[in-house]
Amino acid sequence: MERGLSAEEAQFRQEMREFFTTKVPQEIRDKVAAGEELTKEDLATSHKILNEHGYAVPQWPVEWGGQDWSDLQRYIWLDEMQLANVPAPLPFNANMIGPVIATFGSEEMKKRFLPPTAALDIWWCQGFSEPESGSDLASLRTTAVRDGDEYVVNGQKTWTTLGQHADWIFNLVRTDPNAPKQQQGISMLLIDMKTPGVTVRPIQLIDGGHEVNEVFFENVRVPADQLVGEENRGWDYAKFLLGNERVGVAPTGWIKRKLASAKEYAASVAAGDGTLLDDPLVSARIAELECDLAALELTVLRVAANSHGGKPDPASSILKLRGSELQQDVLELIADIAGPSSLAWSDADGSEVPEWAHNATPVYLNFRKASIYGGSNEVQRGVISSGILGLKG
Repeated sequence: MERGLSAEEAQFRQEMREFFTTKVPQEIRDKVAAGEELTKEDLATSHKILNEHGYAVPQWPVEWGGQDWSDLQRYIWLDEMQLANVPAPLPFNANMIGPVIATFGSEEMKKRFLPPTAALDIWWCQGFSEPESGSDLASLRTTAVRDGDEYVVNGQKTWTTLGQHADWIFNLVRTDPNAPKQQQGISMLLIDMKTPGVTVRPIQLIDGGHEVNEVFFENVRVPADQLVGEENRGWDYAKFLLGNERVGVAPTGWIKRKLASAKEYAASVAAGDGTLLDDPLVSARIAELECDLAALELTVLRVAANSHGGKPDPASSILKLRGSELQQDVLELIADIAGPSSLAWSDADGSEVPEWAHNATPVYLNFRKASIYGGSNEVQRGVISSGILGLKG
């Protein structure tokens, strides 16, 4: 891919590589490389280091901490970050609510929220999905009723990632239950998680981790000046937000790093007179994934090079779809390489199971989510069919 970069872009890549490999603490990068769960402190430390150097929110307007970079430079920034095992800036802040406030918020809202959002002085979480309202998000039932200078919010959100750490939540709520279309009656509110009536309850995942939560709202009173943009325009803001989110769900640097690790793991597992890496079926599977990854990276570069700013490119649906599939394929390969060792509960039987093999199945199971978040892959196929190919169902 680097053969297509100009001298200036190649220099930019080198600058990003040097920064990420020297400025972010090695112990955090080692945890990322090992697939370990990062603490709130780990994520905050990395994010704040990036922000101090102007690298946390480069896609934002310059006046609010962004960089005057091309989309290709932003791709290089993200690729080198992933290759260096650096945690990405908190996506709820950097990719989701920050750009929404910068684009649709009032000047007062921008001044109030954008600086602490960039600096991670406010930790945001996302209040979109609800029980029975995930992919069909327009059917959400959490309500917000205007009462003087406040809204009264009642309802429930689910799968709220890292909500246990959050200071604020950006919430989709139904403000007009009688709108002709469901999408037309939705608004976006910013809610302080310490407001009376907000309750967070953890959801334990199949890999044993606590990453997501349920959030309940019982007569939560929210000042009306915490409405983003206009009332009943929340669906437009949500589509804008999800478009930005999907652009980052084609993590080519992350996939390259995992695929390289898979080759190392295969070379360490004895099979016949050699290792699994010598097995022609395993080698063919790795080669096929490398070709698929090269095609994805070319597509990402093409989209980045041809983008001229403004609203997210509809091709982000293609990147999200193929990127999430490749993530899952590579993690499935690693679990298969680990074999029975990936199911080991402990080393009680005296065998020595490598840490990567211990983690293989839990990580594989966790990343089944990749084809759901940011809009499920089934929804993305519909977007590609109608919005890009012009087909009518």
